Amino acid sequence: MAPPIKSRNRRSSTSSSYTSTLTTLVFIALCVLGVWMLTSNSVVSPKTHSAVDTSTTNDFSSNDQTTTANNNNDDDNNNNNNNNSDELASEKRINAKYNLDDSTTSERTTNANNNIDDSISETTNNGLTSESSTKNQDQKETTTVFGDNPGNLPDDAIKNDDANNVVNTNNNEQTKQEDKSSFAQNQEPRNSNNDQKIIVTEKDEVNAKGDQQQEAQDDANEQQLKEDKGESEVKMSKVDEPKEQENESHEEAVSVEKPKPERKRRKSRKELKKQWSTQADESRGEKERQNVNESGGSSSTSSSVVDQEGKDFKWTICNVTSGADYIPCLDNEKYLKTSHRKHFEHRERHCPEDAPTCLVSLPQGYKIHVPWPGSRDKIWYHNVPHVKLAEVKGHQNWVKLMGEFLTFPGGGTQFIHGALHYIDFLQQAQPDIAWGKHTRVILDVGCGVGSFGGYLFERDVIAMSFAPKDEHEAQVQFGLERGIPAISAVMGTQRLQFPSRVFDLIHCARCRVPWHEEGGMLLLELNRVLRPGGYFVWSATPVYQTLEEDVEIWKQMKALTKSMCWDLVTIKNDTLNQVGAAFFRKTSSNECYEQREQSQPPMCKDDDDPNAAWYVPLQACMHKLPADQTERGAKWPEVWPQRLQKAPYWLNDAEGEKLSTQNFAADSVRWKNVVFELRVMGVDWPNVRNVMDMRATYGGFAAALKDLPLWVFNVVNVDAGDTLPIIYERGLIGMYHDWCESFSTYPRTYDLLHADQLFSNLKTRCKLIPVIAEVDRVLRPGGHFVVRDDLSVVDEVENLIKSINWEITSKTSKNQEGMLCAKKSFWRPDS
Repeated sequence: MAPPIKSRNRRSSTSSSYTSTLTTLVFIALCVLGVWMLTSNSVVSPKTHSAVDTSTTNDFSSNDQTTTANNNNDDDNNNNNNNNSDELASEKRINAKYNLDDSTTSERTTNANNNIDDSISETTNNGLTSESSTKNQDQKETTTVFGDNPGNLPDDAIKNDDANNVVNTNNNEQTKQEDKSSFAQNQEPRNSNNDQKIIVTEKDEVNAKGDQQQEAQDDANEQQLKEDKGESEVKMSKVDEPKEQENESHEEAVSVEKPKPERKRRKSRKELKKQWSTQADESRGEKERQNVNESGGSSSTSSSVVDQEGKDFKWTICNVTSGADYIPCLDNEKYLKTSHRKHFEHRERHCPEDAPTCLVSLPQGYKIHVPWPGSRDKIWYHNVPHVKLAEVKGHQNWVKLMGEFLTFPGGGTQFIHGALHYIDFLQQAQPDIAWGKHTRVILDVGCGVGSFGGYLFERDVIAMSFAPKDEHEAQVQFGLERGIPAISAVMGTQRLQFPSRVFDLIHCARCRVPWHEEGGMLLLELNRVLRPGGYFVWSATPVYQTLEEDVEIWKQMKALTKSMCWDLVTIKNDTLNQVGAAFFRKTSSNECYEQREQSQPPMCKDDDDPNAAWYVPLQACMHKLPADQTERGAKWPEVWPQRLQKAPYWLNDAEGEKLSTQNFAADSVRWKNVVFELRVMGVDWPNVRNVMDMRATYGGFAAALKDLPLWVFNVVNVDAGDTLPIIYERGLIGMYHDWCESFSTYPRTYDLLHADQLFSNLKTRCKLIPVIAEVDRVLRPGGHFVVRDDLSVVDEVENLIKSINWEITSKTSKNQEGMLCAKKSFWRPDS
């Protein structure tokens, strides 16, 4: 029989009741657990609690109760920010692993940091001191700049950003600092590529110009800053709010803590441009020179310019056989192939029909020259890479090759044991010479490598030395590289480019010139330029050897000099060098000429100007000497150095005369401050030895430089007033020249060129591009070029020298005159 239904229902009811009771107990337990968990959440975590305690101990000891009252709010914010930081760090690790763009991560990091700042501000409003408020404000500023820098951080903020944050930030901001560190670490791989974003400070923008690679990167950074300008200005507007509340507690804290570097005012673009035009341009120019020098003097840069006719012109390298030693008027290949060699015509000036507009190449391995006085004894081999003289004349102590240098023991063919001994020997043989007093300016014919003139500087004597560009390769170039005055010239069929009666003494030490031939034509040219009463010193084998040829030459020389009214004063032998020297003295009056039995050599015609020297053929005749005591040459100049500053006695003071003592004095005053003026313009005088005044008048520029260890070559233009005799009367040297043609010197032989009112005059007669090409040829790399002229002309010259990549170190103007100073670079065209 089936059980009754009622019994089944009762059993089911009992089970249901049991289940309800169990559910109720579980619910109660869960409630208890929830209450316990809520209670436990109000307890500060060990890490946060430690941070609060440390922060309170370090910074808020006087505010313990206030800090405790606000701990709960800080904990809530810190927990949220910790979670955000963990999420961001995890996301950045994923991005770094898979090279993902982390711009979104950076944005979220900034937002997280802003939340931290908000929490700190809340704490400050609830009772923190103004000191902590200022610190939090500074920390917020640092965070904003680090994430999106507007370019106004000081230098040490870049290198020591983390250290500064630790010192200037509350310890309860550890989470924020960790986020920043994580952000910086994630930024490092991205910043290693070419598109890196770096913080560019004001100082960096000024000083980094010397590095070309850094300069290109700065441009990229500036563009990036422009793109981020909107966001940066929004953030910085809050950071740059003035801090108006500073109390005593803040001052005490500053005295204990390491002060934060003071923020500099960001300069305007106008101020930066003015600063770049000096420091930055100079740094960039210096760096370029170092880079080109290290690479052997080559560069891939090329420049072009518009000529005076408005046509485009591009600079090229001179394609000539002589290469880096090219002298256009002496290396005329067309004329050198002719048969005109009897009188050395092929070694004289024969300029090309069209002045060259090309640039001369640099020798491989060229370096900045050895400064004086070290250059007298050695030069860089690669600057003048010629060894023939070392091989042929090495035993005579002309020059020797030693490693990277060519050394100069100071010897010569007639003074193997040194020039100083030989100079003293000449003084002892004829005391009236009186080196540096009675004798100041001399002409050294066939100078070799210039050792005689180089050692005469110790006796206050300056030598105008010359030798031909012949089989004795680079002898004059050696002298100029050593810092000794010299030009390339030959005694052939034309007059030397000097005025008459200007040299105190003329010297020839075995110069291989046939003085006795052609009626004594070449010796008569020396008579023209020798001062009345001056000496001709001839040290050659006919003077002291008894070979048949030498005896015959000596016989002819004695007869020739006697007919020229030269007195043979003495003959002395140098026992050390085993040579002899003959001393001839030129007459100082016309009586001897009138008393000669035969008029041979004849007297020159009255209409023959003895001072005419520019492409004037030689003549076998003699000019009369001045009869009036007021004429030039009638008296010997003042002793050195008085003669430098005193106006010559023969200057005409007649009213209206251009050459007068008044103009002489005014010229001296004009150049009085020239040394200081050029130093301000960027001229480095300790590295200047060879100087040329391209348009000299009275020699005032050279006189102003007297006390510096340098020499000045004064060039008087052929179309200007004949002031070259005044320059020699003052104890200086120079020659005539026309700058529409090439100068008779090797490339890279002068450290400074000075052009006063030169180019405005040349523009009426020739084009300026060939003149600039000649200036570039003559000036050494690193040398200075100073121009004084009309403003419009200075601007034109500036454009031309910029086209050959020279550095403009200074440019000024006063009234209608402009002054420009430029520095030559190592740049050469590619072709």
